[in-house]
Amino acid sequence: MEAFASTVPARHWHPLEDGRLQCDVCPRFCKLHEGQRGLCFVRAREGDGLVLTTWGRSSGFCVDPVEKKPLNHYLPGTPILSFGTAGCNLTCKFCQNWDISKAREVDKLNDRALPETIARAAARLGCRSVAFTYNDPVIFLEYAIDVAQACRAKGLKSVAVTAGYIAPEARREFYAHMDAANVDLKGFTESFYHRLCGGHLAAVLETLEYLRRETKVWFEITTLLIPGENDGDAELHELAAWVREHLGTDVPLHFSAFHPDWKMMETPPTPPSTLTRARAIAQAEGLQFVYTGNVHDRQGGSTWCPGCGNLLIERDWYRLGAWNLDDEGRCRFCATQIPGLFEARPGSWGARRLPVRLDSAA
Repeated sequence: MEAFASTVPARHWHPLEDGRLQCDVCPRFCKLHEGQRGLCFVRAREGDGLVLTTWGRSSGFCVDPVEKKPLNHYLPGTPILSFGTAGCNLTCKFCQNWDISKAREVDKLNDRALPETIARAAARLGCRSVAFTYNDPVIFLEYAIDVAQACRAKGLKSVAVTAGYIAPEARREFYAHMDAANVDLKGFTESFYHRLCGGHLAAVLETLEYLRRETKVWFEITTLLIPGENDGDAELHELAAWVREHLGTDVPLHFSAFHPDWKMMETPPTPPSTLTRARAIAQAEGLQFVYTGNVHDRQGGSTWCPGCGNLLIERDWYRLGAWNLDDEGRCRFCATQIPGLFEARPGSWGARRLPVRLDSAA
């Protein structure tokens, strides 16, 4: 029987002159009196310190295709063990994992696992990596880092699926332990972030620039397109141009489809044509790897060579078809090097989604 202490000392905080303690993990900088919790709900004050209340506790574990994170240039076709906890540091009205990210009852986190148990289970299940997802790993930073260290000891990769809403000092520590990330760039106006997410665009852009300039973390970007909110031509041109100018033309950008959820049930689903239009706009701005997601689109889901235009990795939903990369990750037709982490042969996990109990998998 494993021993658990789900409440552990938190890092990245400091005392204020008025007696409150300020959490420095994210740009909210919550200032807490005794017994109070931050907006994320899982970082709390106990006495003269802050604690994380969800260490070792999860909303569940599942083996997914890595492309579902989505990561199209990172070990394609391989399985990834995915899990999350509870809470979030943003308040997105369109959250599609709201039952987890908006959870206020941590006692519902019934799956418990030490970091070593997670790493051991991932290896036994044939996974190449572990994903912190469903809710943002920034808010369970201490647990995510402990799991990442255990995974690294077993030769497994760690992947953060995140909104990138993290403060500079915590950002440096967190990403020092990550191998890859998918960052949600939820929109490209401050108004969008303020009205629909309860956050600020600038902090996310700072995270993206930090990843590109200061780390070796492989990262891809996802923007969920919401009809009438962030899908206008002008905004999409601005977003793609910013990626090109600040991150480069070779960072993969995914446009995914919204479906009505949480507090935006009256907003219609994203038409596939909107994703196709967004992809064309980003390509016109010079981005080389632009994808569509949450829709069936072989053209938009596949990887095409920016050098010669040939099909490199065929994707039908999450299933891989044609594979035209050589052992070094280069186009077989023109030898253009494709950025990312590729192996000589693609994985064959396919589209399977496999819920697991770690007590039986480890």
